Amino acid sequence: MTDTTLLGIYLNDHLAGATAGTRRACRLARATRDPALRRALGPVAAEIREDRGALLGIMRDLDVPVRRSKVWAGWTVEKVARLKGNGRIVRRSPLSTVLELEALRLGVAGKAAGWTVLRRLASTDARLDAARLDTLLDRAGRQQDVLEEWRVRTADTTLRTTGRATA
Repeated sequence: MTDTTLLGIYLNDHLAGATAGTRRACRLARATRDPALRRALGPVAAEIREDRGALLGIMRDLDVPVRRSKVWAGWTVEKVARLKGNGRIVRRSPLSTVLELEALRLGVAGKAAGWTVLRRLASTDARLDAARLDTLLDRAGRQQDVLEEWRVRTADTTLRTTGRATA
């Protein structure tokens, strides 16, 4: 069996990250002015929201209670992250999209790491659905691919066209 005390801490930490990631993904999908990026991010944001729901379902299956303080922490971290400087005072900076795509890419990698841990535990814990975890892992891989493609593309365009020469 699984150590439910430590697993509960682990899953609640992932839930905090999922809360922040869901909010960030949905906000970026709405805020971007690039229609192609919006079309690419819309489905990814919806999947990230669904993945958070899947995590909550797994936590229910494992009888792991949701720690509301962790959910609030994830919500708060996402809000505070918006306050960082981006070179603009009132409007969104083009750099904001690059940094948000990077944060989402890292968040999805963390989510995939969590699914991997749960997938390994599924071999000894019948409460975990191995096939469902395989599906979640595959989806996280596709999300990483989309986010990485757009991160690189956006960084290249932004930093080449809006950067100031320092030499």
